[in-house]
Amino acid sequence: MPSPHRQLLLSRRGFLTASAGAVAALGLASAPAVAGGRRPFGRFGSPAARLTPTTLYVDAQGRGDFTTVQAAVTTVTTAGYTLVLAPGVYRETVAVAATATELTWIGASEDPRDVVIVYDNAAGTPKPDGSGTYGTTGSATTLVRPDGFTARWITFANDWLRADHPGVSGTQAVAIKVLGDRSAFHHCRFLGHQDTLYADSTALAVFARQYFSHCYVEGDVDFVFGRGTAVFEQCHFRTLTRTDLASAPYGFVFAPSTAGANPLGYLVTRSRISSEAPDAYYKLARPWVPSSDPTARPGLTVRDSRLDAGIDAVAPYANMSDSFPWQNQRFAEYRNTGPGAVITVPENRPQLTDGQAESATRAAYLGDWQPWKRGC
Repeated sequence: MPSPHRQLLLSRRGFLTASAGAVAALGLASAPAVAGGRRPFGRFGSPAARLTPTTLYVDAQGRGDFTTVQAAVTTVTTAGYTLVLAPGVYRETVAVAATATELTWIGASEDPRDVVIVYDNAAGTPKPDGSGTYGTTGSATTLVRPDGFTARWITFANDWLRADHPGVSGTQAVAIKVLGDRSAFHHCRFLGHQDTLYADSTALAVFARQYFSHCYVEGDVDFVFGRGTAVFEQCHFRTLTRTDLASAPYGFVFAPSTAGANPLGYLVTRSRISSEAPDAYYKLARPWVPSSDPTARPGLTVRDSRLDAGIDAVAPYANMSDSFPWQNQRFAEYRNTGPGAVITVPENRPQLTDGQAESATRAAYLGDWQPWKRGC
């Protein structure tokens, strides 16, 4: 009989990788009927009834143009393609070239639980060719480089588990790394443990804008991180329990590494942070100042959101390095609610004034790009 800890991990892996039907059988979630049978691509056409010449269809069961996402992506070298993904678990790594701009991925069933792209590399996983380990970026299940990328109704996951690899110290395991400007995700899920969602940019001087709407993100350590200019609107962040640790903190929700020249950073608005861990066992954020950019000034504003009891209300921020204290960074909150948002030690919870809050909006962060107007 597996230990309770092992049962928890097995359930987590099942949740990450199972199809909608299997997830329901595990009792972890209910799911509606998915696109399938004669219409695996739902209302989005098919190879026999292609919506546009640049629409490609992916189905692991062979009813599309390709059976893997990477095979479809490899053929896309110019702008404006759409990939429609039939329900299924796509166990593979996917890397999208920078030349594939204005690319859209659609989960055909319009339920992100039905289309799962997942793999299990970690930063400390040895490469098959013996050239070393993957590192954090190399661990990513999905790597998105181009500008103008959009995804709808897809789950991006990394199901690498610490318990399976007790000798590995590089436990970062990225579900997706996003580098391009104007990258939008609507109704997507991002599942993992450490370093789940890497919202970044291609270079220090590039302020890549990213928009996450009605998304779900879960993890434990720094599971939303990077130097991108990212807006998270009406998203749900969930912190996981950790039976491998005996005391708090279990981890940190956000770890921005905003370049010092970037006046913005991460904006979280009208969202929720919940937890399956004990009360106050998670920090809201800690600043990441990478060795490659010691001038970084991480920026995070959380506003009009609910922070449940899993967040440490007394000391919601911590240092990643004492050389770069969080108090010297750009962390702020505004009009948050819930037990994790209660202000008990004011100096530990910087608040925006009403005037400052007028500039902490999705429009101010994203400028002339308005992805919320394109529908979802």
